[in-house]
Amino acid sequence: MAGGKQTPRQKMINLMYLVFIAMLAMQIDQEIIRSYKDTNDSLTNTRTNIVEEKNKIFYTTLKAKAATSPEIYGPLQGQYEELSGKTDALVGLIEKYKQEMSAQAEYNAGLQVEESFTALNNTEPATVLFFTDGDEKKISPKSTELKSKVDDLRNFIVTSFSNNQQLKSVADRATNNLLADFPKGDKRANSGKNWFQYKFYNQPLIAALSNLELIQSEARNLQADAVAAMLQEKVDADIKFDAYEALVSGPSSVMKGEPAQIKVAIGTFASSVPGLAITGAKVVNGQGIITPATGAVGTQELKGTVSFTDKNGKVHSLPYAHTLNVVSGAEALKEQSGAILAADKMNVLYRGLSNPVSGSILGANLEATTLSAAGASVSGGKGKWNVTPSGANEVTLTIAGKSPSGKTISQPFKFRVKNIPPPRGEIRGKSYDIMPANMISKQTLTATLKDFDFPVSFNVVSFKVKVPGKAVMSVNGNSLAPVESLTKGLRSGDNIAIFDVQATAQGLSGVVLPNIGGVVISVL
Repeated sequence: MAGGKQTPRQKMINLMYLVFIAMLAMQIDQEIIRSYKDTNDSLTNTRTNIVEEKNKIFYTTLKAKAATSPEIYGPLQGQYEELSGKTDALVGLIEKYKQEMSAQAEYNAGLQVEESFTALNNTEPATVLFFTDGDEKKISPKSTELKSKVDDLRNFIVTSFSNNQQLKSVADRATNNLLADFPKGDKRANSGKNWFQYKFYNQPLIAALSNLELIQSEARNLQADAVAAMLQEKVDADIKFDAYEALVSGPSSVMKGEPAQIKVAIGTFASSVPGLAITGAKVVNGQGIITPATGAVGTQELKGTVSFTDKNGKVHSLPYAHTLNVVSGAEALKEQSGAILAADKMNVLYRGLSNPVSGSILGANLEATTLSAAGASVSGGKGKWNVTPSGANEVTLTIAGKSPSGKTISQPFKFRVKNIPPPRGEIRGKSYDIMPANMISKQTLTATLKDFDFPVSFNVVSFKVKVPGKAVMSVNGNSLAPVESLTKGLRSGDNIAIFDVQATAQGLSGVVLPNIGGVVISVL
Protein backbone atom coordinates (compact mmCIF):
# COMPACT_ATOMS: atom_id res chain seq x y z
CA MET A 1 0.00 0.00 0.00
CA ALA A 2 2.97 2.35 0.49
CA GLY A 3 4.31 1.92 -3.04
CA GLY A 4 2.82 2.53 -6.46
CA LYS A 5 0.19 4.96 -7.59
CA GLN A 6 -2.62 5.50 -5.04
CA THR A 7 -6.22 5.59 -6.15
CA PRO A 8 -8.46 8.53 -5.14
CA ARG A 9 -10.25 6.29 -2.62
CA GLN A 10 -6.98 5.23 -1.04
CA LYS A 11 -5.82 8.87 -0.81
CA MET A 12 -9.13 9.83 0.80
CA ILE A 13 -8.83 7.09 3.44
CA ASN A 14 -5.21 8.03 4.17
CA LEU A 15 -6.26 11.66 4.60
CA MET A 16 -8.99 10.54 7.01
CA TYR A 17 -6.44 8.97 9.34
CA LEU A 18 -4.08 11.95 9.10
CA VAL A 19 -6.94 14.28 10.07
CA PHE A 20 -7.98 11.99 12.92
CA ILE A 21 -4.43 11.87 14.29
CA ALA A 22 -4.17 15.67 14.05
CA MET A 23 -7.54 16.06 15.76
CA LEU A 24 -6.36 14.03 18.73
CA ALA A 25 -2.88 15.51 18.90
CA MET A 26 -3.87 19.17 18.73
CA GLN A 27 -6.32 19.39 21.67
CA ILE A 28 -5.81 22.53 23.75
CA ASP A 29 -5.23 22.08 27.43
CA GLN A 30 -8.43 23.46 28.94
CA GLU A 31 -6.54 24.48 32.07
CA ILE A 32 -4.67 27.10 30.01
CA ILE A 33 -7.97 28.50 28.72
CA ARG A 34 -9.41 28.49 32.26
CA SER A 35 -6.38 30.31 33.69
CA TYR A 36 -6.55 32.89 30.94
CA LYS A 37 -10.30 33.39 31.46
CA ASP A 38 -9.81 33.73 35.23
CA THR A 39 -7.21 36.46 34.60
CA ASN A 40 -9.54 38.31 32.25
CA ASP A 41 -12.45 38.03 34.70
CA SER A 42 -10.25 39.27 37.56
CA LEU A 43 -9.19 42.35 35.58
CA THR A 44 -12.78 43.07 34.51
CA ASN A 45 -14.14 42.70 38.05
CA THR A 46 -11.44 44.96 39.48
CA ARG A 47 -12.17 47.63 36.88
CA THR A 48 -15.97 47.57 37.16
CA ASN A 49 -16.39 46.89 40.87
CA ILE A 50 -13.46 48.73 42.44
CA VAL A 51 -11.76 51.25 40.17
CA GLU A 52 -14.91 52.72 38.63
CA GLU A 53 -16.58 52.94 42.04
CA LYS A 54 -13.50 54.66 43.45
CA ASN A 55 -13.61 57.15 40.57
CA LYS A 56 -17.21 58.05 41.43
CA ILE A 57 -16.34 58.65 45.08
CA PHE A 58 -13.27 60.76 44.23
CA TYR A 59 -15.23 62.78 41.66
CA THR A 60 -17.95 63.51 44.22
CA THR A 61 -15.24 64.77 46.59
CA LEU A 62 -13.67 66.88 43.83
CA LYS A 63 -17.01 68.50 42.96
CA ALA A 64 -17.64 69.30 46.61
CA LYS A 65 -14.22 70.97 46.91
CA ALA A 66 -14.80 72.86 43.63
CA ALA A 67 -18.07 74.17 45.05
CA THR A 68 -16.37 75.52 48.19
CA SER A 69 -13.04 76.55 46.60
CA PRO A 70 -13.78 77.20 42.90
CA GLU A 71 -10.60 79.20 42.37
CA ILE A 72 -8.49 76.19 43.34
CA TYR A 73 -10.52 73.13 42.40
CA GLY A 74 -12.70 74.53 39.58
CA PRO A 75 -10.00 74.15 36.87
CA LEU A 76 -9.15 70.66 38.19
CA GLN A 77 -12.79 69.64 37.97
CA GLY A 78 -12.92 70.82 34.34
CA GLN A 79 -9.77 68.85 33.49
CA TYR A 80 -11.10 65.74 35.17
CA GLU A 81 -14.48 65.91 33.43
CA GLU A 82 -12.78 66.16 30.05
CA LEU A 83 -10.51 63.24 31.02
CA SER A 84 -13.56 61.24 32.15
CA GLY A 85 -15.35 61.89 28.86
CA LYS A 86 -12.42 60.68 26.76
CA THR A 87 -11.92 57.66 29.01
CA ASP A 88 -15.62 56.78 28.78
CA ALA A 89 -15.42 57.02 24.97
CA LEU A 90 -12.46 54.61 24.82
CA VAL A 91 -13.86 52.14 27.36
CA GLY A 92 -17.29 52.21 25.70
CA LEU A 93 -15.85 51.59 22.23
CA ILE A 94 -13.83 48.63 23.48
CA GLU A 95 -16.86 47.23 25.30
CA LYS A 96 -18.82 47.39 22.03
CA TYR A 97 -16.01 45.53 20.23
CA LYS A 98 -15.93 42.85 22.95
CA GLN A 99 -19.67 42.34 22.66
CA GLU A 100 -19.46 42.05 18.85
CA MET A 101 -16.73 39.42 19.02
CA SER A 102 -18.52 37.47 21.77
CA ALA A 103 -21.76 37.47 19.76
CA GLN A 104 -19.97 36.26 16.62
CA ALA A 105 -18.33 33.43 18.57
CA GLU A 106 -21.64 32.67 20.35
CA TYR A 107 -19.81 33.03 23.65
CA ASN A 108 -21.88 32.88 26.84
CA ALA A 109 -19.88 34.19 29.79
CA GLY A 110 -22.20 32.36 32.19
CA LEU A 111 -21.09 28.93 30.99
CA GLN A 112 -18.21 26.89 32.38
CA VAL A 113 -14.97 26.80 30.37
CA GLU A 114 -15.68 23.23 29.26
CA GLU A 115 -18.99 24.33 27.75
CA SER A 116 -17.70 27.53 26.14
CA PHE A 117 -14.31 26.10 25.09
CA THR A 118 -15.00 26.26 21.34
CA ALA A 119 -16.13 29.90 21.53
CA LEU A 120 -13.17 30.98 23.70
CA ASN A 121 -10.74 29.34 21.25
CA ASN A 122 -12.41 30.81 18.14
CA THR A 123 -9.88 32.94 16.23
CA GLU A 124 -12.30 34.33 13.63
CA PRO A 125 -14.01 37.16 15.60
CA ALA A 126 -10.79 39.09 16.37
CA THR A 127 -9.42 38.58 12.86
CA VAL A 128 -12.67 39.73 11.19
CA LEU A 129 -13.09 42.74 13.51
CA PHE A 130 -9.59 44.18 13.30
CA PHE A 131 -8.58 43.22 9.73
CA THR A 132 -10.42 44.01 6.49
CA ASP A 133 -11.62 40.77 4.85
CA GLY A 134 -9.47 38.90 7.37
CA ASP A 135 -6.31 40.04 5.51
CA GLU A 136 -3.40 40.37 7.96
CA LYS A 137 -1.95 43.25 5.93
CA LYS A 138 -5.17 45.33 5.94
CA ILE A 139 -6.01 47.03 9.24
CA SER A 140 -9.79 47.58 9.44
CA PRO A 141 -11.52 50.94 10.11
CA LYS A 142 -12.42 49.66 13.58
CA SER A 143 -8.72 49.16 14.32
CA THR A 144 -8.08 52.72 13.19
CA GLU A 145 -10.92 53.98 15.38
CA LEU A 146 -9.53 52.14 18.42
CA LYS A 147 -6.03 53.53 17.86
CA SER A 148 -7.49 57.03 17.45
CA LYS A 149 -9.36 56.81 20.77
CA VAL A 150 -6.26 55.46 22.57
CA ASP A 151 -4.04 58.18 21.08
CA ASP A 152 -6.60 60.89 21.90
CA LEU A 153 -6.78 59.91 25.57
CA ARG A 154 -3.02 59.54 25.92
CA ASN A 155 -2.26 62.85 24.21
CA PHE A 156 -4.78 64.66 26.42
CA ILE A 157 -3.23 63.23 29.59
CA VAL A 158 0.31 64.06 28.48
CA THR A 159 -0.58 67.59 27.33
CA SER A 160 -2.68 68.40 30.39
CA PHE A 161 -0.62 66.85 33.20
CA SER A 162 3.07 66.77 32.16
CA ASN A 163 3.81 70.20 33.64
CA ASN A 164 2.03 69.47 36.94
CA GLN A 165 4.41 67.88 39.43
CA GLN A 166 1.60 66.07 41.24
CA LEU A 167 0.22 64.65 37.98
CA LYS A 168 3.46 64.10 36.07
CA SER A 169 3.61 60.42 37.08
CA VAL A 170 0.16 59.93 35.51
CA ALA A 171 1.39 61.52 32.27
CA ASP A 172 4.54 59.37 32.28
CA ARG A 173 2.50 56.23 32.85
CA ALA A 174 0.13 57.10 30.00
CA THR A 175 3.12 57.67 27.71
CA ASN A 176 4.53 54.23 28.49
CA ASN A 177 1.39 52.11 28.91
CA LEU A 178 -1.57 53.61 27.04
CA LEU A 179 -0.59 52.58 23.54
CA ALA A 180 -2.05 50.93 20.46
CA ASP A 181 1.41 50.56 18.97
CA PHE A 182 4.77 49.15 20.07
CA PRO A 183 6.74 51.59 22.25
CA LYS A 184 10.11 52.76 21.01
CA GLY A 185 12.83 50.19 21.57
CA ASP A 186 10.38 47.29 21.90
CA LYS A 187 11.95 44.22 20.27
CA ARG A 188 8.55 43.09 18.99
CA ALA A 189 8.60 46.01 16.55
CA ASN A 190 11.37 44.15 14.67
CA SER A 191 9.28 40.98 14.28
CA GLY A 192 7.70 42.19 11.04
CA LYS A 193 4.28 42.50 12.68
CA ASN A 194 2.52 45.63 13.86
CA TRP A 195 0.74 45.97 17.21
CA PHE A 196 -2.67 44.90 15.89
CA GLN A 197 -1.25 41.84 14.13
CA TYR A 198 0.60 40.82 17.29
CA LYS A 199 -2.40 41.31 19.59
CA PHE A 200 -5.37 40.25 17.48
CA TYR A 201 -4.59 38.49 14.20
CA ASN A 202 -5.58 34.81 14.39
CA GLN A 203 -5.84 35.14 18.18
CA PRO A 204 -8.39 33.12 20.19
CA LEU A 205 -11.39 35.07 21.46
CA ILE A 206 -10.24 34.89 25.11
CA ALA A 207 -6.83 36.38 24.16
CA ALA A 208 -8.47 39.23 22.21
CA LEU A 209 -10.88 39.96 25.09
CA SER A 210 -8.00 40.05 27.57
CA ASN A 211 -5.87 42.33 25.38
CA LEU A 212 -8.80 44.77 25.14
CA GLU A 213 -9.53 44.50 28.88
CA LEU A 214 -5.93 45.50 29.62
CA ILE A 215 -6.50 48.77 27.72
CA GLN A 216 -9.80 49.42 29.52
CA SER A 217 -8.25 48.70 32.93
CA GLU A 218 -5.24 50.92 32.27
CA ALA A 219 -7.47 53.80 31.10
CA ARG A 220 -9.67 53.58 34.21
CA ASN A 221 -6.64 53.28 36.52
CA LEU A 222 -5.09 56.40 34.94
CA GLN A 223 -8.38 58.21 35.49
CA ALA A 224 -8.42 57.09 39.14
CA ASP A 225 -4.78 58.08 39.70
CA ALA A 226 -5.42 61.47 38.13
CA VAL A 227 -8.40 62.38 40.34
CA ALA A 228 -6.60 61.05 43.41
CA ALA A 229 -3.58 63.22 42.57
CA MET A 230 -5.84 66.25 42.02
CA LEU A 231 -7.19 65.79 45.54
CA GLN A 232 -3.71 65.09 46.98
CA GLU A 233 -2.32 68.27 45.47
CA LYS A 234 -4.25 70.49 47.89
CA VAL A 235 -4.24 68.33 51.03
CA ASP A 236 -3.03 70.20 54.11
CA ALA A 237 0.43 69.24 55.24
CA ASP A 238 -0.97 69.09 58.78
CA ILE A 239 -3.38 66.26 57.87
CA LYS A 240 -4.67 64.34 60.87
CA PHE A 241 -4.59 60.54 60.84
CA ASP A 242 -7.32 59.45 63.24
CA ALA A 243 -8.29 56.24 61.39
CA TYR A 244 -5.76 54.10 59.63
CA GLU A 245 -5.87 51.30 57.10
CA ALA A 246 -3.17 49.73 54.96
CA LEU A 247 -4.24 49.90 51.30
CA VAL A 248 -2.86 47.41 48.78
CA SER A 249 -3.61 47.94 45.09
CA GLY A 250 -2.48 45.66 42.32
CA PRO A 251 -3.56 42.74 40.15
CA SER A 252 -4.61 39.51 41.83
CA SER A 253 -3.41 37.59 38.77
CA VAL A 254 -0.62 38.28 36.30
CA MET A 255 0.40 36.56 33.09
CA LYS A 256 3.64 34.64 33.17
CA GLY A 257 6.58 36.82 32.21
CA GLU A 258 4.58 40.08 32.22
CA PRO A 259 5.78 42.97 34.42
CA ALA A 260 3.64 43.77 37.45
CA GLN A 261 3.50 46.35 40.24
CA ILE A 262 1.74 46.23 43.59
CA LYS A 263 1.28 49.45 45.56
CA VAL A 264 0.98 49.65 49.33
CA ALA A 265 -0.05 52.96 50.88
CA ILE A 266 -1.89 54.54 53.80
CA GLY A 267 -5.31 56.12 53.52
CA THR A 268 -5.25 58.97 50.98
CA PHE A 269 -1.84 58.16 49.58
CA ALA A 270 -0.16 61.17 51.23
CA SER A 271 2.95 62.15 49.33
CA SER A 272 4.98 62.66 52.50
CA VAL A 273 4.50 60.72 55.71
CA PRO A 274 7.05 61.12 58.51
CA GLY A 275 8.91 57.93 59.31
CA LEU A 276 7.15 55.89 56.65
CA ALA A 277 8.56 52.38 56.26
CA ILE A 278 7.05 49.40 54.44
CA THR A 279 8.63 45.96 54.72
CA GLY A 280 9.28 44.27 51.38
CA ALA A 281 8.69 47.47 49.38
CA LYS A 282 10.51 50.51 48.05
CA VAL A 283 8.94 53.74 49.32
CA VAL A 284 8.37 56.41 46.63
CA ASN A 285 6.23 59.52 47.26
CA GLY A 286 4.42 57.97 50.19
CA GLN A 287 3.77 54.68 48.44
CA GLY A 288 5.45 51.31 48.72
CA ILE A 289 6.28 49.73 45.37
CA ILE A 290 6.64 45.93 45.25
CA THR A 291 7.96 44.29 42.09
CA PRO A 292 7.20 40.58 42.38
CA ALA A 293 8.96 37.88 40.37
CA THR A 294 6.68 36.62 37.58
CA GLY A 295 8.96 34.11 35.88
CA ALA A 296 7.17 31.04 37.25
CA VAL A 297 3.53 30.04 37.48
CA GLY A 298 2.10 29.86 41.00
CA THR A 299 0.62 31.75 43.96
CA GLN A 300 2.61 34.33 45.92
CA GLU A 301 1.63 35.60 49.36
CA LEU A 302 2.93 39.15 49.83
CA LYS A 303 2.70 40.51 53.37
CA GLY A 304 4.47 42.87 55.71
CA THR A 305 4.03 45.94 57.93
CA VAL A 306 3.42 49.63 57.20
CA SER A 307 4.77 51.95 59.92
CA PHE A 308 4.83 55.74 60.23
CA THR A 309 4.99 58.52 62.83
CA ASP A 310 2.08 60.89 63.27
CA LYS A 311 2.42 64.61 64.06
CA ASN A 312 2.41 63.85 67.79
CA GLY A 313 5.42 61.57 67.47
CA LYS A 314 3.40 58.36 67.94
CA VAL A 315 4.51 55.40 65.79
CA HIS A 316 1.72 53.41 64.13
CA SER A 317 2.20 49.94 62.69
CA LEU A 318 -0.31 48.35 60.28
CA PRO A 319 -0.13 44.89 58.68
CA TYR A 320 -0.80 44.38 54.98
CA ALA A 321 -1.31 41.28 52.85
CA HIS A 322 -1.91 40.56 49.18
CA THR A 323 -2.22 37.35 47.13
CA LEU A 324 -0.82 37.27 43.59
CA ASN A 325 -1.53 34.47 41.11
CA VAL A 326 0.95 34.06 38.25
CA VAL A 327 -0.73 32.25 35.37
CA SER A 328 0.28 31.27 31.84
CA GLY A 329 -0.08 34.13 29.40
CA ALA A 330 -0.84 34.90 25.77
CA GLU A 331 2.22 33.21 24.26
CA ALA A 332 1.54 29.95 26.12
CA LEU A 333 -2.02 29.98 24.82
CA LYS A 334 -0.90 30.83 21.30
CA GLU A 335 1.71 28.07 21.22
CA GLN A 336 -0.70 25.43 22.48
CA SER A 337 -3.61 26.28 20.20
CA GLY A 338 -4.03 24.49 16.92
CA ALA A 339 -6.35 23.89 14.00
CA ILE A 340 -8.87 21.06 14.20
CA LEU A 341 -10.22 19.68 10.93
CA ALA A 342 -12.35 16.60 10.34
CA ALA A 343 -14.21 15.08 7.39
CA ASP A 344 -17.68 14.67 8.87
CA LYS A 345 -18.67 11.65 6.76
CA MET A 346 -15.43 9.69 7.17
CA ASN A 347 -15.36 8.94 10.89
CA VAL A 348 -15.77 5.22 10.23
CA LEU A 349 -14.50 2.02 11.81
CA TYR A 350 -15.06 -1.33 10.06
CA ARG A 351 -16.90 -4.06 11.94
CA GLY A 352 -14.89 -7.20 12.62
CA LEU A 353 -11.60 -5.59 11.57
CA SER A 354 -8.68 -4.51 13.74
CA ASN A 355 -8.76 -0.77 12.93
CA PRO A 356 -5.47 1.06 13.67
CA VAL A 357 -5.96 4.26 15.70
CA SER A 358 -3.31 6.79 16.77
CA GLY A 359 -3.75 9.61 19.27
CA SER A 360 -2.24 11.74 22.00
CA ILE A 361 -3.15 14.49 24.45
CA LEU A 362 -1.08 17.66 24.39
CA GLY A 363 1.24 17.68 27.38
CA ALA A 364 0.24 14.21 28.58
CA ASN A 365 2.68 11.33 28.92
CA LEU A 366 2.04 8.82 26.12
CA GLU A 367 3.07 5.98 28.43
CA ALA A 368 0.07 6.70 30.63
CA THR A 369 -2.40 7.69 27.90
CA THR A 370 -5.23 5.20 27.44
CA LEU A 371 -7.98 4.51 24.93
CA SER A 372 -11.27 2.83 25.81
CA ALA A 373 -14.42 1.99 23.90
CA ALA A 374 -17.74 0.49 24.95
CA GLY A 375 -18.84 -2.07 22.37
CA ALA A 376 -15.38 -2.65 20.96
CA SER A 377 -12.15 -4.37 21.94
CA VAL A 378 -9.02 -2.21 22.23
CA SER A 379 -5.41 -3.36 22.24
CA GLY A 380 -2.06 -1.59 22.08
CA GLY A 381 -0.82 1.53 23.86
CA LYS A 382 1.64 4.45 23.84
CA GLY A 383 -0.47 6.37 21.33
CA LYS A 384 -1.02 3.42 18.96
CA TRP A 385 -4.08 1.20 19.34
CA ASN A 386 -6.14 -1.36 17.42
CA VAL A 387 -9.91 -1.10 17.79
CA THR A 388 -12.22 -3.96 16.75
CA PRO A 389 -15.90 -2.92 16.86
CA SER A 390 -18.65 -5.51 17.34
CA GLY A 391 -22.31 -5.35 16.30
CA ALA A 392 -23.32 -1.75 17.17
CA ASN A 393 -23.70 0.90 14.48
CA GLU A 394 -21.80 3.50 16.52
CA VAL A 395 -18.92 3.40 18.98
CA THR A 396 -17.41 6.10 21.21
CA LEU A 397 -13.62 6.07 21.65
CA THR A 398 -12.42 7.88 24.77
CA ILE A 399 -8.78 8.94 25.06
CA ALA A 400 -7.59 9.79 28.57
CA GLY A 401 -4.38 10.95 30.21
CA LYS A 402 -2.93 13.34 32.76
CA SER A 403 -1.77 16.90 32.16
CA PRO A 404 1.61 18.07 33.52
CA SER A 405 -0.28 19.46 36.54
CA GLY A 406 -1.71 16.02 37.31
CA LYS A 407 -5.27 16.77 36.17
CA THR A 408 -7.06 13.94 34.35
CA ILE A 409 -8.00 14.88 30.79
CA SER A 410 -10.60 12.82 28.93
CA GLN A 411 -11.97 13.42 25.42
CA PRO A 412 -14.61 11.26 23.65
CA PHE A 413 -14.86 10.82 19.87
CA LYS A 414 -17.80 9.18 18.11
CA PHE A 415 -17.32 6.86 15.12
CA ARG A 416 -19.78 5.10 12.86
CA VAL A 417 -19.37 1.35 12.49
CA LYS A 418 -19.86 -0.20 9.05
CA ASN A 419 -19.45 -3.58 7.42
CA ILE A 420 -16.66 -3.97 4.93
CA PRO A 421 -17.62 -3.22 1.30
CA PRO A 422 -18.82 -6.28 -0.69
CA PRO A 423 -15.98 -8.13 -2.42
CA ARG A 424 -16.34 -9.09 -6.05
CA GLY A 425 -15.54 -12.21 -7.97
CA GLU A 426 -12.81 -12.03 -10.60
CA ILE A 427 -11.30 -14.09 -13.39
CA ARG A 428 -7.84 -12.91 -14.35
CA GLY A 429 -8.48 -9.76 -12.24
CA LYS A 430 -11.73 -8.88 -14.06
CA SER A 431 -15.42 -9.30 -13.32
CA TYR A 432 -16.08 -9.43 -17.09
CA ASP A 433 -13.66 -11.23 -19.39
CA ILE A 434 -13.51 -12.47 -22.99
CA MET A 435 -11.71 -15.69 -23.92
CA PRO A 436 -11.91 -18.76 -26.18
CA ALA A 437 -14.20 -21.56 -24.96
CA ASN A 438 -11.29 -23.99 -24.48
CA MET A 439 -9.60 -21.57 -22.03
CA ILE A 440 -12.54 -21.28 -19.63
CA SER A 441 -11.90 -24.51 -17.73
CA LYS A 442 -8.29 -23.48 -17.13
CA GLN A 443 -9.23 -20.40 -15.04
CA THR A 444 -9.35 -19.83 -11.27
CA LEU A 445 -12.06 -17.79 -9.54
CA THR A 446 -10.94 -15.26 -6.90
CA ALA A 447 -12.69 -12.76 -4.62
CA THR A 448 -11.11 -9.37 -3.93
CA LEU A 449 -11.74 -5.93 -2.40
CA LYS A 450 -10.32 -3.22 -4.61
CA ASP A 451 -8.52 -0.27 -2.91
CA PHE A 452 -9.31 -1.45 0.62
CA ASP A 453 -6.51 -0.51 3.05
CA PHE A 454 -6.88 -3.42 5.45
CA PRO A 455 -5.21 -6.85 5.39
CA VAL A 456 -8.32 -8.84 4.41
CA SER A 457 -8.13 -11.68 1.88
CA PHE A 458 -10.66 -14.24 0.62
CA ASN A 459 -10.59 -17.90 -0.43
CA VAL A 460 -13.38 -18.99 -2.78
CA VAL A 461 -14.92 -22.28 -1.57
CA SER A 462 -17.82 -22.74 -4.00
CA PHE A 463 -19.76 -21.14 -6.85
CA LYS A 464 -22.38 -21.86 -9.52
CA VAL A 465 -22.04 -21.75 -13.31
CA LYS A 466 -24.78 -21.22 -15.94
CA VAL A 467 -24.01 -22.02 -19.57
CA PRO A 468 -26.61 -21.22 -22.28
CA GLY A 469 -28.90 -24.22 -22.94
CA LYS A 470 -27.59 -26.26 -19.99
CA ALA A 471 -28.53 -26.74 -16.35
CA VAL A 472 -26.79 -24.80 -13.57
CA MET A 473 -23.69 -26.58 -12.22
CA SER A 474 -22.50 -26.19 -8.58
CA VAL A 475 -18.73 -26.27 -8.18
CA ASN A 476 -16.72 -26.73 -4.97
CA GLY A 477 -13.37 -24.97 -4.67
CA ASN A 478 -12.14 -22.12 -6.84
CA SER A 479 -11.13 -23.89 -10.07
CA LEU A 480 -13.28 -23.87 -13.23
CA ALA A 481 -11.86 -27.23 -14.36
CA PRO A 482 -15.14 -29.09 -13.49
CA VAL A 483 -17.06 -27.02 -16.06
CA GLU A 484 -14.96 -28.22 -19.03
CA SER A 485 -17.78 -30.46 -20.30
CA LEU A 486 -20.18 -27.51 -20.25
CA THR A 487 -17.95 -25.39 -22.44
CA LYS A 488 -17.92 -27.77 -25.40
CA GLY A 489 -20.10 -26.61 -28.21
CA LEU A 490 -20.17 -22.97 -27.06
CA ARG A 491 -20.25 -20.43 -29.84
CA SER A 492 -18.70 -16.99 -30.13
CA GLY A 493 -20.81 -14.45 -28.30
CA ASP A 494 -22.21 -16.91 -25.74
CA ASN A 495 -22.05 -15.68 -22.16
CA ILE A 496 -21.21 -17.88 -19.15
CA ALA A 497 -22.49 -16.58 -15.78
CA ILE A 498 -20.64 -17.38 -12.54
CA PHE A 499 -22.73 -16.50 -9.46
CA ASP A 500 -23.58 -17.39 -5.85
CA VAL A 501 -19.87 -17.15 -4.99
CA GLN A 502 -19.06 -18.32 -1.46
CA ALA A 503 -15.75 -17.57 0.26
CA THR A 504 -13.96 -17.48 3.61
CA ALA A 505 -12.07 -14.41 4.86
CA GLN A 506 -8.72 -13.99 6.59
CA GLY A 507 -8.35 -10.90 8.85
CA LEU A 508 -12.10 -10.55 9.48
CA SER A 509 -13.71 -12.05 12.56
CA GLY A 510 -17.31 -12.49 13.68
CA VAL A 511 -18.85 -10.86 10.60
CA VAL A 512 -20.95 -12.52 7.89
CA LEU A 513 -19.53 -11.76 4.46
CA PRO A 514 -21.74 -9.63 2.22
CA ASN A 515 -22.80 -11.04 -1.14
CA ILE A 516 -19.88 -11.52 -3.49
CA GLY A 517 -20.38 -10.17 -6.97
CA GLY A 518 -20.41 -12.66 -9.84
CA VAL A 519 -18.38 -12.90 -13.07
CA VAL A 520 -19.44 -12.99 -16.71
CA ILE A 521 -17.27 -14.64 -19.38
CA SER A 522 -17.99 -13.97 -23.04
CA VAL A 523 -16.85 -16.60 -25.53
CA LEU A 524 -14.44 -15.26 -28.14
